[in-house]
Amino acid sequence: MSLATLIPVRRMCELTQVSRAGFYRWRRQSALAVAADEMDLRDAVQRVALEFPCYGWRRVTRELRKQGWTVNHKRVRRIMREDNLLCVRKRRFVVTTDSGHGRPVYPNLAQQMTPTGIDQLWVADITYIRLETEFVYLAAVIDAFSRRVIGWELDRTLEDDLPLAALRLALALRRPSPGLVHHSDRGSPYASGDYTDLLKKHGAQISMSHKASPWENARCESWMKTLKTEEVNRQEYRDLAEARTLITRFIDHVYNQKRLHSALDYRSPVEFEQALVAGGVGVGA
Repeated sequence: MSLATLIPVRRMCELTQVSRAGFYRWRRQSALAVAADEMDLRDAVQRVALEFPCYGWRRVTRELRKQGWTVNHKRVRRIMREDNLLCVRKRRFVVTTDSGHGRPVYPNLAQQMTPTGIDQLWVADITYIRLETEFVYLAAVIDAFSRRVIGWELDRTLEDDLPLAALRLALALRRPSPGLVHHSDRGSPYASGDYTDLLKKHGAQISMSHKASPWENARCESWMKTLKTEEVNRQEYRDLAEARTLITRFIDHVYNQKRLHSALDYRSPVEFEQALVAGGVGVGA
C-alpha cells in the first residue's frame, strides 16, 4: 500500500503547507527533468555505439564514465537492449598461413612468456581484406603487452616484402632494446632470410608457433578478428587506395587511440602506454 493511499494528496499538501497546484507542477517538472536526462543519456549511448559498433554494455558504460556520466551499467544495458544496439556478428576467420616451405623455423619462446612491459614481446600475423574485385593482404606487428599496433602494411601480394615493411615500420617507431621476442606463425614470409636477418640485426629473439597451431598466436589472431569485425566487415572498399585510407583511420585514430580494452583496465593502447611512461615502469625488454 502506497503513502498516497494512506494519506490523500490534499492532506499532505496541508501538512507541508504546499498548494495542490504547486505539488502537481513540481511533479510534472520532475518527470520532465527525468525524461530529459534519459534522452540525453540515450543520445550519448547511441553516439558511443555508433563510433564503436562492437562495444558491449561494459565498454559503453566505461566510455560514458570517461565522458563524465554517472551511470549504472544496468541502465546502459537496458537502453542498448531497447534501442537494439547489438554488436555486429563476427564472420568466420580465414587462415592465410602457408607453412609448407623449406625455410628454417624457430621454437616457440612466447609460449611461457608473461610480458611485464612494452617491447618485450611483439606478435605478428597476416590476414586478407576483400575489395570489390580482388583480395589484398594486411600484415601487422602488435605489442603484446599494450595491444598497440606498431607496424602494418597493406598490399596486393602475399610476398616476403609485405610483413617486412610492417616490421621496418615497427622497428623505426619503437627502436627496441636487444632481447625483444618476436613471435609469429611458421608462414613462409616470416621464415624468410630478409625477415629473420632484420630481427637478428636488432638483437631480437625469433619465436614461432608450432605447425597448425594458430591459437599459439592468439593475441594477434584476436586483433585480426577485431579489425575484421569492427572495420573491414562494415565496409565495401572500392579499391586498394580507399581500403588503405579507411584502415589507417581505424588503426591510428580508433583502435590505438580510442578503443577500450578490458585487459588494459578499459583504456586504449596509447592511453595505457602513456600511463606506463608517466609511472616510469613496464618499459623496455
